Order: sequence, then structure tokens, then C-alpha cells
Amino acid sequence: MLVAIALIVVLLLFYIIGVYNRLQKLRTRIRAAIQEIGNQLKRQADLIPNLVEAAKGYLQHEKSIFTQLAQARKEVAAAVASGDPAKMVAAQDTVKKTLGALQVIVESNPQIKGAAVVTQLMGELRDTADKVMYARRTLIDLAADYNQVLLVFPSNIVAKLFGFQPEKGLATPEEGKHLQVAAKDFKTPTVKLTK
Repeated sequence: MLVAIALIVVLLLFYIIGVYNRLQKLRTRIRAAIQEIGNQLKRQADLIPNLVEAAKGYLQHEKSIFTQLAQARKEVAAAVASGDPAKMVAAQDTVKKTLGALQVIVESNPQIKGAAVVTQLMGELRDTADKVMYARRTLIDLAADYNQVLLVFPSNIVAKLFGFQPEKGLATPEEGKHLQVAAKDFKTPTVKLTK
């Protein structure tokens, strides 16, 4: 009987250690994912001045885009310095909007579109934006896994015992059009490559 009780205590101790270690690993990976978002945003912010310099000669008539790019870069730098995932997401959204405007200008002007430097830098910025989106997805998944362990019985008891708190992940609006799917969104897009 004493051996059975000792065995149960040992198994319970191993379970507690296992849950504790899993929570610590998830929390560490969440912080690493936040740092990766900041790292990719920093890379993007460093590329923006190069894009501006490369495109200036081609875009003399579109001076406002340079102001927007400079402002977007400042927002990214401030967000990365703060370490706040919500500020990083907002800064990345600003960069995406500004780069979208630049993309329209580049696409509507064939000599700019053909410029190797602009094309390469636009490709680098798209690549970085993809990496940011991947890092955001990773953060969302890790936060969900971590928070699930905090909620599920019996691991929630261990989490409360050691004072683990839920992770926010990425804050998103709780209401708005992005949460609704219209009938038009279900239609298959039609692509015509000829006139």
C-alpha cells in the first residue's frame, strides 16, 4: 500500500514538472515570436530608406509617398523599441498601406516597374511582409496552445499553483466587417488573361 502511494506521488510529481516545463517552453517561444515580429519589422524599416533612394529618381512627381514611407519607418522603429505586439501590428499595417500605394505607382509606370533596383527592393519588402505574417501566425498559435494548457483540467491546477497568466497574443478588434463573410466572398473569382 505504501509503495502504491509513493508511486502515485512520484507520478503526480512528474506530471506537475511536465506541465510546468511545457508552460515555460511555450511562454519562451511566445516571447521569441514577438521578438521575431520585431526583427522582421526592423528589417523592413531598414529596407525602406533604400527603396526611397532607389525610387526617388523615378518618382519625382510622387513626393508625398516619400513622406509616407518615412513616417511608416518611424512607426516601425517606435513599435520595435516598445516591444508591444499590438504596436508592431499597427506599424506593420501602416507599412503595408504605404507600400500598397507605392506598388500602384510602380505598376502604373512601366519604366519604374522595369527598374531592377525597384523590383528587387519591392520583392524584398514583400518577402519581409510574408515573414512578418508568418511570425504573427506563429505567435497566435503559440498563445493559443499556451492558453489552452491554462484552461484544461488538470493542467489548469498546476498553472494556477505556479501563477501562470494567460498570454494576449495579438490583440484584434472584437467586431467589424472583417468578422463577417458576405455572399460575394463565396463566389469563385473569374480570371481573364485575354481581352
